[in-house]
Amino acid sequence: MSFFPGQDPAAGDKLHCDAIAQVIVPRTADLGDDFVVRRALPSARSRMVGPYIFFDHFGPTEFRSGKGLDVRPHPHIGLATVTYLFDGEIMHRDSLGTAVPIRPGEINLMTAGSGIVHSERTATERRAAGDHLHGLQMWVALPAAQEETTPAFAHHAVDEFPVVRDNGRTVSVVMGSLYGASSPVKTTMDTIFADVLLKAGSTLPLDADHEERAIYLLGGEIDIADDRFGSGKLLVFKPGDRVTITAVSDAHLVIVGGAAMDGPRHIWWNFVSSRKERIEQAKAEWAAGHFAKVPGDEIEFIPLPAK
Repeated sequence: MSFFPGQDPAAGDKLHCDAIAQVIVPRTADLGDDFVVRRALPSARSRMVGPYIFFDHFGPTEFRSGKGLDVRPHPHIGLATVTYLFDGEIMHRDSLGTAVPIRPGEINLMTAGSGIVHSERTATERRAAGDHLHGLQMWVALPAAQEETTPAFAHHAVDEFPVVRDNGRTVSVVMGSLYGASSPVKTTMDTIFADVLLKAGSTLPLDADHEERAIYLLGGEIDIADDRFGSGKLLVFKPGDRVTITAVSDAHLVIVGGAAMDGPRHIWWNFVSSRKERIEQAKAEWAAGHFAKVPGDEIEFIPLPAK
């Protein structure tokens, strides 16, 4: 999934809660067949949250019979893609020879490093009666010293993630450490990602253990210090402040964040780097056909954008 243009929505009224640095309303695009993508990062107001430089929420989508997701082979450098589904299935293939379906509650972590190519499609057998899809794709930038690391891919099943349940809260710790539980997913720096369900009236504390933190509300309504928020918003918190989230109704949200990046990052299309010249090199290499092919998906590809 690639970068698309669009204006950031205007900021709302002043908040009661001083711990909230930004409220980001994602840009929205319909990519065809009613496949809607909401992009919260990067935005003009917050380029990154911890190592997260890209945050897409796609669906929920119901594909018509014969239709499905078709993201053709495309390249990445300098980042790791994090794909997580709530519904449906995506077939991931990459230039390492990986061919793995991802299903709800699982995670695909693809480290691009010096360069990788992948495709994301709905499998043929799921298209006949029509399919459904709902999930997130996020990119985490790599530390400068590891931007050119060897490309890698890891898939983790649902039962690998610790789940914390108490007082109307269910928290699946997918990446990093939260609420006394730690995920087995290996990351290059402090990175957190958790999938949270809250019953109406329950509360969720969010301590300042991690330098940068945000939540994205997928459904329901929450209250933070007398400010109420509905779904489809990324709330970015100031460092150092403890926050309490109260569920006004049953709510579904994710927590993202981690350590601040070791310097600014440039992003162009599917490329991320601390050096502009490295992005120019990647653009030239993709245009010249120098990236590796994706076994099983060698024919189609996404051309380099004109701008």
